Amino acid sequence: MAPSAVSDLAVNVLDASSLLSAFGALGIAVVLFAETGLLIGFFLPGDSLLFTAGLLCVSGSSDRVHLTLWQVLLAAVGGALIGAQVGYVLGRRGGRALLARYKNKSLHEGVQRAEELLGKYGHAKAVVLARFVPVVRTVLNPLAGVLEMPVRTFTLWQTIGGVVWAVGLVLAGYGLGSSVPNVDTYLLPIVALVVLVSLLPIAIEVYRSRQRRQRPKSGAHRREES
Repeated sequence: MAPSAVSDLAVNVLDASSLLSAFGALGIAVVLFAETGLLIGFFLPGDSLLFTAGLLCVSGSSDRVHLTLWQVLLAAVGGALIGAQVGYVLGRRGGRALLARYKNKSLHEGVQRAEELLGKYGHAKAVVLARFVPVVRTVLNPLAGVLEMPVRTFTLWQTIGGVVWAVGLVLAGYGLGSSVPNVDTYLLPIVALVVLVSLLPIAIEVYRSRQRRQRPKSGAHRREES
């Protein structure tokens, strides 16, 4: 096999453009299913994948790949909703043993954030908001099953959150691609910006967690001085 053919077959699962070039709309469904339904998919690029897919639906946006908008929307919604429901079922049947099986630090930090989200906002808001936070959207679905959230409640709100998240990001990418000429020139910086924005909630939550841990120490220090 020629070296060029080998390079064409190589797929970087962390690169949205590479995934879409190799698998098209089908790749969207598979990646979102893995990211939202299987704990092993917590590292996959859901946000940037959806946004990039929307960009690539615009005619002339890329010389390498062109996607069809309705197929992308169908694949995105299908993968996101089916994945979340599978994650819930796995959590309900496997319990916390399923979560404890994975030793990845980021994954367990995601579990902690998901539990805080459930405690702070309740079932409905937490399930919807989790869609927009990387890692948390992976672990909240099985965690909801572990905590025996009512099936109807979970299904209703994961459907609403999944549709808003998937369709919103795809249409955002499509809208930008339609309004900016030669958008492929700026594809890498745009995707990088989407990734940074998607990681912002995690950075904010980490900062707040550190602030909360430091407050008791500072309070105890002041009491000792008095």
